[in-house]
Amino acid sequence: MTTRLFHISDVHFGVEDRGALASVAKAVADERPDAVVCTGDITQRAKHSEYAAAAEWFEHLGVPVILEPGNHDMPYYNMLERFTDPYGRFRRLNDQVGTTLESDDVVLVSLKTTVRAQSRFPWSDGVVTDAALAAALERLSQLHDDPRHVLVTGHHPLLGPQGKGANPTIGGDKAFAAIASAGADAMLTGHVHTPFDEVRESAGSITRMIGAGTLSTRLRHGAPPSYRVIECELSGPISTELRELTPTEE
Repeated sequence: MTTRLFHISDVHFGVEDRGALASVAKAVADERPDAVVCTGDITQRAKHSEYAAAAEWFEHLGVPVILEPGNHDMPYYNMLERFTDPYGRFRRLNDQVGTTLESDDVVLVSLKTTVRAQSRFPWSDGVVTDAALAAALERLSQLHDDPRHVLVTGHHPLLGPQGKGANPTIGGDKAFAAIASAGADAMLTGHVHTPFDEVRESAGSITRMIGAGTLSTRLRHGAPPSYRVIECELSGPISTELRELTPTEE
């Protein structure tokens, strides 16, 4: 048997591309993947209305859903709530529609790449804290002898584009090297709104970085809305298929 995942990211409910979401929902209904993995920026401004729209869409998929928070998923207008309970709204969505993946072929390990505030502005790029990295590495250590493919899921890519300056994710180089050394087969992320699939190296450690595009109207660098189909078989390689969609005209 092969485990099939739909990897989506950066839906940005509030400025979502409804046509793209309809295409994904139809593909889910037709193909019945084992899970839909969403790597963050589920909402645009973390409004209650945006989270409600997200809950409705995910609930109607009828398959397991695995969610990661993105930088847009913490309160934007309510600074008190952002500092006292930054993930409360995301947590309520996850409690409502999120689940875990049970598979003979693949296991997912979460890595938090978001923080409530940063010493730089804007607060959009990633930060991997020592605590977040330690939690992921602890889980990876438990999987040391597990024969399944290990995929680490988070919002921000741990390394920036090759040859394009400093890494925008604080702590990303350290986290990439540690996670790759700990046996992760690939890292699934979003954030940049352009898809990628590449093998990268840092500090002598090598692993695969797989990025989904966006399903919103916030398109970048000429890339259309897109998502990935990822297939994992216990004794075989991880394969991916990028599916690009036609943007909905405003």
